Amino acid sequence: MAHTLRLTIVTPEAEVFSGDVDMVTLPGVEGELGVFPMHTPLMTQIEPGELVIRRGTEETHMAVGEGFAEITGDHVTIITDMAIEADSIDEARVEEARRRAEARLKEKLSDEDVALVQATLARTAAQLKVKRARKR
Repeated sequence: MAHTLRLTIVTPEAEVFSGDVDMVTLPGVEGELGVFPMHTPLMTQIEPGELVIRRGTEETHMAVGEGFAEITGDHVTIITDMAIEADSIDEARVEEARRRAEARLKEKLSDEDVALVQATLARTAAQLKVKRARKR
């Protein structure tokens, strides 16, 4: 039997994914990180971007937000503020959210509000990138 990883993805709302996978690629703060079974233990921060789950010849693409990944030899746990499969992303809705966030940046905002709007922009950019890449 081939070695696999147990992948668990958790958001504040729910456990989004739990299953055995052959590989996962995640957007680390220092670049893309590919994780195979027997990976060296690691805890790392992830940034908004594309997460790819590989099972056999199948790939699942997800947009993820900020968070953390804990990697052991046989398990990857991702805790993030957003995880959405590419097929579930409503491009028009996300584009509208991006426009609203950009308009808010033109207003006089507190530092905290600026940070929240910039986080929204990063999440919408990740969703749009993943959705548009899957349309090709």
